[in-house]
Amino acid sequence: MKIKNPILPGFNPDPSILRVKDDYYIATSTFEWFPGVQIHHSKDLIHWKLITRPLRRMSQLNMTGNPNSCGIWAPCLSYDKGTFYLIYTDTKTFKSPYKDSHNYLVTTDDIMGEWSEPIYLNSSGFDPSLFHDDDGRKWLVNMIWDHRPDKHPFGGILLQEYSPEQKKLAGPIKNIFRGSEIGKVEGPHLYKWKGYYYLLTAEGGTVLRHASTMARSKNIDGPYELDPKSPLITSYDDPTLELQRAGHGSIVETQDGEFYLAHLCGRHIPSRGRCPMGRETSIQKLKWTDDGWLRLAHGINQPQVLVDAPDLPEHNWEEEDPRDDFDSDSLNIHFQSLRVDITDSISLRERPGFLRIRGGESLASHHKQSLLARRQQSFIYSAETALDFCPETFQHMAGLICMYDNTNFYYLNVTWDEALGKCLDITTCIAGQYGFPLESKLPLENEGLICLKAEVHYDKLKFSYSENGRGWMRIGEVFDASTLSDEFDEGGGDAHFTGAFVGICCQDLTGMQHPADFDYFEYREL
Repeated sequence: MKIKNPILPGFNPDPSILRVKDDYYIATSTFEWFPGVQIHHSKDLIHWKLITRPLRRMSQLNMTGNPNSCGIWAPCLSYDKGTFYLIYTDTKTFKSPYKDSHNYLVTTDDIMGEWSEPIYLNSSGFDPSLFHDDDGRKWLVNMIWDHRPDKHPFGGILLQEYSPEQKKLAGPIKNIFRGSEIGKVEGPHLYKWKGYYYLLTAEGGTVLRHASTMARSKNIDGPYELDPKSPLITSYDDPTLELQRAGHGSIVETQDGEFYLAHLCGRHIPSRGRCPMGRETSIQKLKWTDDGWLRLAHGINQPQVLVDAPDLPEHNWEEEDPRDDFDSDSLNIHFQSLRVDITDSISLRERPGFLRIRGGESLASHHKQSLLARRQQSFIYSAETALDFCPETFQHMAGLICMYDNTNFYYLNVTWDEALGKCLDITTCIAGQYGFPLESKLPLENEGLICLKAEVHYDKLKFSYSENGRGWMRIGEVFDASTLSDEFDEGGGDAHFTGAFVGICCQDLTGMQHPADFDYFEYREL
């Protein structure tokens, strides 16, 4: 059997992999998207299913006002004596000399259930990780951010003990590793095997020079010696690899004593060099050397698309229906909102068979938008919806959006115009610059459902609409979908860490929460 990478396609970076008996879990970063932290489940390392997002209460995660690409950075999922531990960062500042990265801990005895209220840990840097030593002690490692102009901002990896009794960090703080010559050391995870403490870190930044490195020590506080054949994994030396940006990862041991590395990666649009799906998660098999180092099993430190799977029973998950008719009492798990919980602005019960979204703030808002979206997980896909919406002013809008963040999006929306009445329009935002590409808005004759569709083929995006079931009609130009990517950061846009989404939303700039009713949402990979 083979594992086909990426195992978690679409924006799923900074994987923290964990095995509990026969179950495997991966936690990934969600940045400004709420609820926070995605957890996928597998039993064979081949097939994965999104099962939960633990940070689903505002008391656990309040990202109101967070800048783009802030919020949840690099969670760490661990387990000890019947308890799951989740460490996470809520980053409040990004594009400045400072980071304001606040680190927290939540716990549960049921990974699918409710998680505890957060315990504050520290704010010295990001990428915190909790290590449970075999003597019962617990240790936190995180990178330290140095804002001083005469210092390297990635100041090394800090170690401090965590006290479960006091529910806080206690004891001395020590910088145990300052990284290799690659630089920008972050993403630490500690492990212990055969008398050594192994420190896995990410280096080189999260773009083309990204890498994972490993060091070891007989003592938890060092000194740590770097693997002489470092880095453990990178794509930097070969621009032809399908999996680029390989780096930040974590390690798991199977029931049979095999070792695997879950790591982030990115796939470029071949003609454009951009990754609309952001940083994804792949997995590589590892092997021990005679002198006690872990290396990629295929012999070179570059990621493979096809990897030998462990000798475990194959476990397929039930295939998901690409269409959601909003007949359930709960929201589809693939949907997320921006920054905050919007359950008080949506309803699946007020009009059975429809998702009602009450209009919120503008798409420029960093506070409370009425928007639900899911990840783009394939280079080629279509998404469509149908909405019943009766705008009464130009300040009412609702429709279908393809977006990276609130500085990069394409929005096909139903709105109102004094001369036309109810009409269809397109709003674009490219690197923070707004555009209205239609020469004139399109009047809508139908007072009932309006169907909207987006079709993405690598870097090309086309919108269509349908009234009264008369078939699909194109609207607007062919848009450049590659702007919805990590690498697109021209002209002052904030794009950096996430990935492309497609979804539905409603705005009421009067503040009166005028609603739109959505009949279905369909996401289909082609």
